Amino acid sequence: MDNANYVALSRQITLQRELDISANNLANMNTTGFKFEQLLVNSQFGAPAYDDPIRTPANFAYDNGVGRNFKQGTLTQTGSPYDMAIDGEGAFFSIQTANGTQYTRDGAFGLNQDGTLVTQNGDTVLGDGGPIVLDPKNGTPVISQDGIVSQTAQGQTLRVGKISVVRVANLSDMKKEGNGNFTLTNGASTVPATDARVRQGMLESSNVNPMVEITKLVQINRTYSQISAMMEQNNTLSRTAVERLGKVA
Repeated sequence: MDNANYVALSRQITLQRELDISANNLANMNTTGFKFEQLLVNSQFGAPAYDDPIRTPANFAYDNGVGRNFKQGTLTQTGSPYDMAIDGEGAFFSIQTANGTQYTRDGAFGLNQDGTLVTQNGDTVLGDGGPIVLDPKNGTPVISQDGIVSQTAQGQTLRVGKISVVRVANLSDMKKEGNGNFTLTNGASTVPATDARVRQGMLESSNVNPMVEITKLVQINRTYSQISAMMEQNNTLSRTAVERLGKVA
């Protein structure tokens, strides 16, 4: 195989990865708080094919990781007092999972049997002093834009806690863990997101643009087919050259 085919093959490998990512974006277009992803493709010099008489490096395409767009999605009214959305990019709810503290934009919360505010997966939503525990006898909670959770008991307003909304300096330090959750890497730490606002009774929609992703899928398939055709043409030229040399010999 010559350099042209090696380079073309490297690009096809990245195209297959791009196809998977774009398809995953479309699959999560209705997932609360989902952030669309894209493959980061770079060029990399590599050794040429061993039988190539030109010994210059070949410029291959390679997968340089996945980029994630944290742009805020549309906030949609749900009416549920336990649904919350963060109005402010780059801020996250803190939750306690079996694998430690994680962060999410998915504010579709509810209560467990103990009255603790939890995610749809049963993970504990953290407040400024730990879990948020509500008393069902005190009725529906009211959550301010600052994240303060209050209930009314015997005509008096009781402060239950404050939803923990945090921010990390560098979003590239956030590692995706599944279920819309993230963990921190590279020793990163969080700070309170004082400029973000909590919107009770709302959820943040995915920021995936389905038309863009569908167009991207078409482009990926066309590019893959074009590269395959180019590789076939290159093989045909090589085969024809060998046949002609054989006749001369």
